Amino acid sequence: MKFSQSVVALVATAGMSVAAPLAKRQATAITDADILNYALTLEHLEDTFYREGLANYTEADFAGIGLDATFYTNLKEISADETTHVAFLTAALTAAGATPVAECTYDFGVSTPAQFVALASVLEGVGVSAYLGAAADIMSKTYLTDAASILTVESRHNAYIRQALGESPFPVPFDTPLDFDEVYTLAAPFIVSCPATNPALPVMAFPELALGTTGTIVAGETITLLTPGYTLAAVDGSSPLYAAFITILGPIFVPATPVSGGFSAVVPTSPEINGQSYVVLTGCSDAVTDDTVVAGPAVVEITNPLP
Repeated sequence: MKFSQSVVALVATAGMSVAAPLAKRQATAITDADILNYALTLEHLEDTFYREGLANYTEADFAGIGLDATFYTNLKEISADETTHVAFLTAALTAAGATPVAECTYDFGVSTPAQFVALASVLEGVGVSAYLGAAADIMSKTYLTDAASILTVESRHNAYIRQALGESPFPVPFDTPLDFDEVYTLAAPFIVSCPATNPALPVMAFPELALGTTGTIVAGETITLLTPGYTLAAVDGSSPLYAAFITILGPIFVPATPVSGGFSAVVPTSPEINGQSYVVLTGCSDAVTDDTVVAGPAVVEITNPLP
């Protein structure tokens, strides 16, 4: 975990509190090979997810939840795209003399076609945010173009699946970038184990933050953000926490109020906060960086009326 100020400590549910501030992680230079392997890690996850889903659920299964043969055909195309992305990134890393990461073992926790499609939408949205967030750190113009080419395809996947779910395929005018650690925090719960031979990536996961509110969520609504298995408390007993909703134009901060199992926060009103949105907890109301985030992000689907 990383903090820029000594305002927040983790208190374990077993009752053992951390009396001193937790250490700040030293910054590590991110290379293009790191970024390609980071992208490959995500592509392996998506590739496995679709292959497993198509092995577990038939065209008739998807028809049973109102998704027709065209959707099933397109789902197979999405799966083929992810397999192609894996092969492309693996070849690019090998050609550059770097060791590509191999596929890990995953647990996606889905047991119905409906759960599969819902998670597909989330994973595609995270993939878009991952490529967008990494773009500024890619030094090679060739790699940047390659990543952008994958990004646009992932965005079309996301829009198509959102529409199939009855959600707006493009709910905001700008997609939201996430940084390496924020994306890894969202991916890590699905990763059971990875080959010991995989190169280590300079990423780490923040403590999990989960949405505890069900049903349709709109601006102005109070939502619950759960901190499963742990609690957060200010070191001095009084410093505030904030829920920061991430947008391309900068985070929007609202107070995070302690409640049983986590915190409550009011969804801000902004044209940039709609559709698949991301919120982190932070002890800072000025900026969201890896040094100020204390938990999250959580994924929040917001359904505001479109203009």
